[in-house]
Amino acid sequence: MDQTLFELIGRFGVALVFANVLLEQLGLPVPAIPTLLIAGALAADGRLPGGALVMAAVLACLLADCLWYAAGRLYGNRVMRLLCRISLTPDSCVSQTQERFERWGVNALVAAKFVPGLALIAPPLAGATRMGVVRFVGWSTLGSVLWVIAGLGLGVLLRPQIEALLPHLARLGRIALYAVLALLAAYVAFKWWERRRFYALLRMARISVAELAKLMDGGAAPLIVDVRSATARALEPRSIPGAVHVTLQDVAVRIQQMPRDRDIVLYCTCPNEASAASVAKVLIDHGFTRVRPLSGGLDAWIAAGGVLAGAGEPSVPEVGA
Repeated sequence: MDQTLFELIGRFGVALVFANVLLEQLGLPVPAIPTLLIAGALAADGRLPGGALVMAAVLACLLADCLWYAAGRLYGNRVMRLLCRISLTPDSCVSQTQERFERWGVNALVAAKFVPGLALIAPPLAGATRMGVVRFVGWSTLGSVLWVIAGLGLGVLLRPQIEALLPHLARLGRIALYAVLALLAAYVAFKWWERRRFYALLRMARISVAELAKLMDGGAAPLIVDVRSATARALEPRSIPGAVHVTLQDVAVRIQQMPRDRDIVLYCTCPNEASAASVAKVLIDHGFTRVRPLSGGLDAWIAAGGVLAGAGEPSVPEVGA
């Protein structure tokens, strides 16, 4: 009970690195880079086995990645929606992450550990999109090795500064540990505040499934816009009949084709209709007034028994049509 933080790191360094990396890669807000830095400095000084540290950290990464890959393969889009719902960075989760995965392909697995938001989403996306197991493990291993070596290597480079700091931490003992926990709590609180602020920015009037069906049946001819990424559409290929496809990344170049004299209804499959609301805000900022996200998105439309266009059907016209 009287062990200091310094003694804990020195005695249980490999186990601590394994546990910290595993928890972070599983999605818990416990950053592993500070632990890797300290472990790298101690390894350079001969107080921790460098090879064992690399193996433990890479194994933790692979274990977490394979668990998320299996979840994505088994449950597909449901896992993606769950991750976006609990993510502390929902803005990147619902738009930037899938767009990077589509653009980078397998390279996303190599870079994932270095890109906030991508590390947690890339493995289940790979599983949901049916990437081969051997291919996934190979690229994930490469990315994990590079990330672990970068973290430990930086610790080696910063060894003089870290060694000057560790004795002070050792003298402070529990106070230092409590300070680390306080900083972690502050980090989580800040990310949670960012999450709440993001959703506050997206508060706007929604249109219900019943209202949309009434508009369509009444001949009002609203423009229905599917703002899902290509990956999200691959995971759920069905769509609302007549919907056009315009992603958040494409809206700026397609905005001149949008009609200002018709209702525009946007939908996605992300929590709180975040992507649809983000596109709606872009349109509103450009002077559009008849713009609303579909409450509940495509999931609500399907649950209500709405008519669907199946995969491969020519149901997505040009915006100007």
